Amino acid sequence: MLTRLLFQDYSHKLQSPYSPQEAESLTLWLLDCFLGIQRMDILHNKEVEVSRALEEAVIKLEEGVPIQYITGSAPFYGRDFYVNPAVLIPRNETEELVHLIVGDNKNKALHILDVGTGSGCIPITLALELDRPVLTAVDVSEAALTVARNNAEKHNKAADINFVRCDVLREELPVRDLDIIVSNPPYVRESEKASMHINVLDHEPHLALFVPEDDPLVFYRIIADKGISALKPGGKLYFEINEALGPNVIELLSSLGYQEITLMRDLNDKDRIVTAVKAR
Repeated sequence: MLTRLLFQDYSHKLQSPYSPQEAESLTLWLLDCFLGIQRMDILHNKEVEVSRALEEAVIKLEEGVPIQYITGSAPFYGRDFYVNPAVLIPRNETEELVHLIVGDNKNKALHILDVGTGSGCIPITLALELDRPVLTAVDVSEAALTVARNNAEKHNKAADINFVRCDVLREELPVRDLDIIVSNPPYVRESEKASMHINVLDHEPHLALFVPEDDPLVFYRIIADKGISALKPGGKLYFEINEALGPNVIELLSSLGYQEITLMRDLNDKDRIVTAVKAR
């Protein structure tokens, strides 16, 4: 089939669940992934052989499956990470969280704990960007930890990160004397489901997304409380948060005795990151 006709056909099919712009972007992503076709190939109208795998991928996209799960890959901080339905797809907001940590912390061999690591994109990126950090990453899901370990191997950092299964709500943190605790925990309230895209709601792991409506700060409260004994004096907390709960997280951390609490907005001008320092 000629590439121009193929591009037009797939873009049209995908305009049912997606906007025209999204449909074109997803089509280009698929053609690149499955056939190695770039935009210039479409302009030159090359002839290609359509694979069954590509046809099946288009059907999955029409059904709302996120393209990252179809291709098994998601970009994060300039690198590709393996993903599957056991883990959340890395978000741009989490890149901003990591970028802040990298910019704030220039010391060597910092001891860092990532709580709720999912795909491992946070600790692996920190391992690659910081100066010889000592990293531990925990998750309640063994399936997620398998993905994280695979990603660490992919980026040649398997020996630099200790991945541990831990239910932070019920178990103690596995490490002490930490310089940094970072977490992008579940923070979507049940009442917010109606506003979520069907791709996320139907396909991404609810375990990593949702918190009880009557206790939306449960992860922040428990991590911060356990952080009091796990962090060194002057150690830092870095949280990604629900945009609607910034003042609540600040109040919580203040009540626990944390200092230098800061609420930051993301590139979409939404409250997204809270940082705090354990008293010295």
